[in-house]
Amino acid sequence: MEVILLERVMHVGQMGDVVKVKPGFARNFLLPQKKALRATEANKKLFEGKRKELEATNLQRKQEAEAVAEKMKDFSVTLIRQASESLHLYGSVSARDVAEAVIAAGTKIERRQVELPKPIKTLGRHLVEIHLHPEVVVNVAVLVARSAEEAEFLSGGGTLVAETERRAQELAAAAQAAEQQAATLLDNKSEAPADGEAPAAPATEEK
Repeated sequence: MEVILLERVMHVGQMGDVVKVKPGFARNFLLPQKKALRATEANKKLFEGKRKELEATNLQRKQEAEAVAEKMKDFSVTLIRQASESLHLYGSVSARDVAEAVIAAGTKIERRQVELPKPIKTLGRHLVEIHLHPEVVVNVAVLVARSAEEAEFLSGGGTLVAETERRAQELAAAAQAAEQQAATLLDNKSEAPADGEAPAAPATEEK
């Protein structure tokens, strides 16, 4: 199906472009969201007659989105979830969950503005794109943690480690420390004089 884009659509085209898209994408998204019109001759003339008005409206919305994006610098939200020792969630975090958290934090957005290709299924700090406008995108840090303390640790730049990995790191560190201690003992032993052997006299400078 051919449509005329009424605004920039990511991976599709710019405002005013006549593009061919899948019928389902047009019927389920572009047309009901008023992002496009069917590319009929009548609609092409209609678009050209309203082009300046559409461009002015788009510019205003873009400026408003940029103002919101400026306020959302270093923006983060926290979602408390239960998870296993391997950091895998008992469930997942969806785009709707992220949208609700952003709204609760004081910024009004819609679920469709959250770009989350697949649900979040692990604890940690995840960067999620929020499309405030077709040309304005902001990254939001989504902190998925088991407690407020864990979320605070993540917000400070910390990284969660799975229990099995932590144990492995502790064992590796202990083994390395033991090796270093053994190497030190061997060095000390090799430098010590043998039984019954007098220590070597320090060298004297010849006159």
